[in-house]
Amino acid sequence: MKNTGVIIARFQTPYLHEGHKYLLQEIKPNHNKIVVVLGVSPVKGSRRNPFDFYTRERLLKQFAPELIILPLSDHPDDAVWSERLDSLLSNTFPQESFVLYGSRDSFIPYYSGHMNVVALPELGDHSATTIRDENADKVLDSVDFRMGINYAYHNKYDAVHPTVDIAVLRNGGREVLLGKKPGAAQWRFPGGFADPADVNFEEAAARELQEECGNLVTGAMQYVGSARINDWRYRREADKIMTLFFKTEYVSGDAVANDDLVSLGWFNTDLLADMVANNEITAEHHILVNMLVKLKSPTEQANK
Repeated sequence: MKNTGVIIARFQTPYLHEGHKYLLQEIKPNHNKIVVVLGVSPVKGSRRNPFDFYTRERLLKQFAPELIILPLSDHPDDAVWSERLDSLLSNTFPQESFVLYGSRDSFIPYYSGHMNVVALPELGDHSATTIRDENADKVLDSVDFRMGINYAYHNKYDAVHPTVDIAVLRNGGREVLLGKKPGAAQWRFPGGFADPADVNFEEAAARELQEECGNLVTGAMQYVGSARINDWRYRREADKIMTLFFKTEYVSGDAVANDDLVSLGWFNTDLLADMVANNEITAEHHILVNMLVKLKSPTEQANK
């Protein structure tokens, strides 16, 4: 009885390129049964792993219906992953022996299991990453294309989008810097979305402050608290915005409105509650005003 051929790969591509086809066709004469083990990422829907297991299973079976497709979850420990791969195959097909195949950028350098491994030679410079990038903005006029978009968005995790907002204080905390967005009547704290390149939220807050308010010199960012923001863009969405609110002391520099803000002004912190009552501060930031007001010491409250 022949060994069962096993291909370990991701096939994260909208179609099989020639390298994929070569991999499948090269081992076919050597085995009556071929199993494809698809790596499954813990991140649900991403640029690197846009296609879930079921989509890739359909892709492979369309090319070769006789293929047996199995999922295997990614794991940060290569040794544990190798053990799970061996167990998956031996438990699913307990009476069989296997030969594992891979090619460029394959699993082979990370595998420490007990099964036979064969490295296949390369065929051209085919890249699933390049295919994804080159077709990232391609729009097709078909129901299948639109159904695919619908499927992708309905099968992703609901997300929290982290933002930062900053209260810049001066004159011993008696004044705070607020800004206005284009076309907006109400004032708001400067801030914006955290960026994947930010090392931490304090750095994100410092970056957003500089982008929106110019080259102000301030003290360290001090965390005040966090809150879900009832942003109008997400009110009917499953995804939501969660902001981290910081305060910092003004040291020097001129506040110059940039980026998302068209004007800036300094306001008496004792008047913030009145500004909220008079709808002079955007409704999304009322909760942040309340957080800032609560920071005032009992002595400051008594001296109002």
